[in-house]
Amino acid sequence: MVFAHDTEAALLSAVELVNSAVEPDTLTEIAQLDEFFVRHDYTGAHRSDAAELSEVRALRGPLRRLLTSDRDTAVTLVNEILREHRAVPQLVRHGSVDYHVHAVPAEAALPVRIAVETAMAMIDVIRADDLSRLSICADDDCAGLVLDLSRNRSKRYCSTTCGNRNAVAAYRARQR
Repeated sequence: MVFAHDTEAALLSAVELVNSAVEPDTLTEIAQLDEFFVRHDYTGAHRSDAAELSEVRALRGPLRRLLTSDRDTAVTLVNEILREHRAVPQLVRHGSVDYHVHAVPAEAALPVRIAVETAMAMIDVIRADDLSRLSICADDDCAGLVLDLSRNRSKRYCSTTCGNRNAVAAYRARQR
């Protein structure tokens, strides 16, 4: 299944955020949060302060739980997030991005927008019964999440680093 642009963008952002907690932690400075904000084309309020960084970092555990849950648990978690933040989906268009769904106002805090956008994206994943697109990295020494948006569902590693490490190990094993 091909997901809408905003669904893919929210899932990619959530997976990157969750994986930032895997050693080495890659979200420890405000500058890194600023780069994350820009890289994922977030709009709206962004305080760019230590409190916001702490709030975004605190999302990593709950989002990991959501993204790795079975379907029924994911439904419960999505509904809790949407209810907690009083999400009201609306179609919006801004910049070069055509109509897509926002469910909180632009002035909502960044952590709220991340949580709600991830929940909205998970609605599409759940409805398509496509949770197999989300998995844990196949590298035995890694706990990173993998979002597989490939047609043939062949993505197994969270990063090129993990993929290369396993390819080298497999090559060396074949050479013995």
